[in-house]
Amino acid sequence: MGRNKLIVNIDLLKKYSRSGPRYTSYPTAPYFHEGIGPQQYVDHIKDNDRLKSDQDISLYFHLPFCDTLCYFCGCNMLVTHHRERIEEYVEYLIKEIELIRPLISQGRKVAQLHWGGGTPSYLPPDQIRRLGNAVRNRFDFTDGAEVGVEIDPRGLTRDHMAALSEVGFNRCSMGIQDFDPKVQESVNRVQPEDITKQTIDWARELGFQSVNVDLMYGLPFQSVEKFSVTLDKIIRFDPDRLAVFNYAHLPKMIKHQKLIRDETLPSPEVKLQLLKLSIERLTDNGYVYIGMDHFAKPDDELTVAMREGTLYRNFQGYSTNAGLDLFALGMSSISLLPKLYVQNYKKLKEYYQKLDEGQLPIMRGYELSGDDRLRREVIMELMCNFRLVKARIEKKYNIDFDSYFENALESLKPFRNDDLVILENGTILVTDQGRLLIRNIAMNFDAYLEDEASEGPQYSKTV
Repeated sequence: MGRNKLIVNIDLLKKYSRSGPRYTSYPTAPYFHEGIGPQQYVDHIKDNDRLKSDQDISLYFHLPFCDTLCYFCGCNMLVTHHRERIEEYVEYLIKEIELIRPLISQGRKVAQLHWGGGTPSYLPPDQIRRLGNAVRNRFDFTDGAEVGVEIDPRGLTRDHMAALSEVGFNRCSMGIQDFDPKVQESVNRVQPEDITKQTIDWARELGFQSVNVDLMYGLPFQSVEKFSVTLDKIIRFDPDRLAVFNYAHLPKMIKHQKLIRDETLPSPEVKLQLLKLSIERLTDNGYVYIGMDHFAKPDDELTVAMREGTLYRNFQGYSTNAGLDLFALGMSSISLLPKLYVQNYKKLKEYYQKLDEGQLPIMRGYELSGDDRLRREVIMELMCNFRLVKARIEKKYNIDFDSYFENALESLKPFRNDDLVILENGTILVTDQGRLLIRNIAMNFDAYLEDEASEGPQYSKTV
């Protein structure tokens, strides 16, 4: 047995399985509203910049275009085969850069950049270079900045990877989901093993420091036996990080998921077996379970950050750069400041129109109250570091923790009885088994959650 191996208790997973947020933000995006617009964003940037004139920042660019529709996808994406649409979008991204850049102090450097989608690597190499250079020409980067991009091995060439490397990308992430041909065909994502291996080889040859692969359990026709084969192949590919996501089948919210027939999906019991298999197989082969579907090698920056208590979580997932202001560009993207979230328009027409008018394309947002900021810190501390020292929170927010969170602590009793959390010496400690149910634990501190029977936001299952 590997030193890091986790043994998964399926009975506990069944007991606590319910719908709940993934906490890439708090409050979560369903609570954003149109009462927040460009002026509030500008005001918060200016106020914040006065306090952080030399603090590093994070940038995110949303590149929504894809060649084909993956039926499981829940991202904000657009299928196109018209290259001129991509060129036009890059033009508008540069317009948005030119609007946002003067608002941010010149002394603030980029410590983290991420291109997500959609499929950023669907950009032709010349457009990758154009957008990448536009960013580099307008922002200074820190030494050792984390610069990551999502790529799709299908249709990818070495020139795409070379272009990404030339403009500074040093990390890449690619979807695989499952290597089984029947599963791939059922979700309209046929991706042979050889092109995936070729992409990983190119990344390493070109000096990318980290390669992440995404898998997904709960897809049509998956079985424990067949998914075990996929896991073995992935382990031989030796990626630095992995994410194993739970497919959230929400056809009422995501219309194209109706293309996946309910009767082809694995049963809840099989889904839990797939999760158990994934966690135990990967941790037995040297990967460390970071939490919330993520795994990394023991010497990876994510693992080190988790050990040192500096891990953070935002709309890009887990990050090693806690506390950075996140400026997000592109349609539907969400920016994060200490007291504000804002989201860009989700449709190209409105996004382009606002930029043509010389305005930041903000559609909605949320201004955090003092209680929101307190609860966000508690939730993020638990989600990322699995340990919370009450005295630190009390000192920072001038509260008595046990009184303020009396109801939350009471609702943690079942978790304590099941050895998922340990409450002693002024500390909340999440156990190894508790990390598998960290969303459930964090939900106890969420003031917005309504009764499951109500008409509140619809979330995916926690396991």
